[in-house]
Amino acid sequence: MNNVFDVLNVFDVLKMVTINHQGIDGAQLVVTDLEGKPNSLLTDLLRDTVVNMRLFIDMKKVDSPDEVLAELGDTTPLPNDVLDEYSKILKERVAGLNFAPQKDMIEVLIRGI
Repeated sequence: MNNVFDVLNVFDVLKMVTINHQGIDGAQLVVTDLEGKPNSLLTDLLRDTVVNMRLFIDMKKVDSPDEVLAELGDTTPLPNDVLDEYSKILKERVAGLNFAPQKDMIEVLIRGI
């Protein structure tokens, strides 16, 4: 049997995971490798992506990273190179999640970073 994380990407996690029935706050997210070492560049990119998604998109109305990017392209002045970077992080495969409630943090584990 395959691991559920073999098919989930970052967008899927953002769409499915809630805390107290609220979407994830970007400030709670940290991108790490499989050993838990944080990646500050990808963390900043993910947080920026989530902030803009929460500001400009109704997450209930989008079902894929491509729909998010289309909405952001239509509703914001974000340049295409920024949207391309958002696309990369949203489509990145997730290897696992680690919830650290004492730190108010969710680690998004990504292979090969």
